[in-house]
Amino acid sequence: MAEWIGIGRRARRCYGFDEIALVPGAQTVNPNEVDTTFEIAGKKFKVPILAAAMDGVVDVDFAIEMSKLGGIAVLNLDGVQTRYENPDTVLEQIAKATPQKATELIQSIYKTPIKEKLISKRITEIKRKKGTAVVSCIPAHAEKFSKLAIASGADIFAVQSTVTTTRHIAREYKSLDLFKFCKATKIPVIIGNCVTYETTVELMETGPAGLLIGVGPGAACTTRGVLGIGVPQVTATVDAASARDFYHKRTGRYIPIITDGGMNRGGDICKAFACGADAVMIGSSFARAKEAPGRGYHWGMATSHVNLPRGTRIYVGSTGSLKEILFGPARVDDGSQNLMGALKTSMGSLGAPDLREMHDVEIIIAPSIQTEGKIFQVDQRVGMGK
Repeated sequence: MAEWIGIGRRARRCYGFDEIALVPGAQTVNPNEVDTTFEIAGKKFKVPILAAAMDGVVDVDFAIEMSKLGGIAVLNLDGVQTRYENPDTVLEQIAKATPQKATELIQSIYKTPIKEKLISKRITEIKRKKGTAVVSCIPAHAEKFSKLAIASGADIFAVQSTVTTTRHIAREYKSLDLFKFCKATKIPVIIGNCVTYETTVELMETGPAGLLIGVGPGAACTTRGVLGIGVPQVTATVDAASARDFYHKRTGRYIPIITDGGMNRGGDICKAFACGADAVMIGSSFARAKEAPGRGYHWGMATSHVNLPRGTRIYVGSTGSLKEILFGPARVDDGSQNLMGALKTSMGSLGAPDLREMHDVEIIIAPSIQTEGKIFQVDQRVGMGK
């Protein structure tokens, strides 16, 4: 699989969503009859598309609305929602900042300490409206914040960092023992992020309910440019799915993988499922919702890092309601709305009655798939030519 890149050094060719296509098979299914149910830790959701734990995407109201629509929105416990009693004020400042000043302003805003009482308050607000409370934080805060979250009624707890492993070496501080954490935490735990087969297997052995797959593909993330690390999402998902299937065969325990980032239209989401994802997590598409707190802006989770920001603020606009983005009717021509309709139609065309069957559809390497026959769209900057 590897190619020579110089004397004594080989590198493996990896693939992203724009380089592949899905091949229709000999069977088709009525899109209205396919099953898109996603299951994690015994809980079932009809929308297998999670909203990422990003401050321009998810707040309490967004999480409640996403729950009503049958999905999951993850609230960031390290963000402005838990630092400010009234986060709307600082969110307005971020939206109004010039591109030149945005990162500096975000760094300043995130210096305000996290208030533990606000962690409890935000989760309670979600539960009071009968929403599914899924919350996330970095490993350094996980032990303390998980206790607060559980006491407040959280349903699922996520631990996220740029790269997560079971063998984190540190003398300066005590690293989180994922084995002990998953065992001690009384609600399901999602761990992220990783991109390789070996790490996926090792993380599954710690006992999580799910894993997040992806390093640096997000629309507002600059990790790949700043650190030079990452694996394109097609290859990362295929490798993680293989690890999941190996672990399932060995132990009998099926741990879902969630492809996180790199998707901004329906076709990308469909390809992620074909590569083996059990669910996907996206940010930029949901940041376009009128309900999103970012006011049409979206920024990476590591944008606020005081020494080395690995994200940026981008303008995505507000194109429709959350319901329109998920279920339509689509009012734009670029595939960024009616994501569930796109998924169901793709499943129908591929002959996949459920998401597990999507894992077995034929995938081809097709770098021309985005441009073949699209000269007028490209010239007029419409549809796939945007």
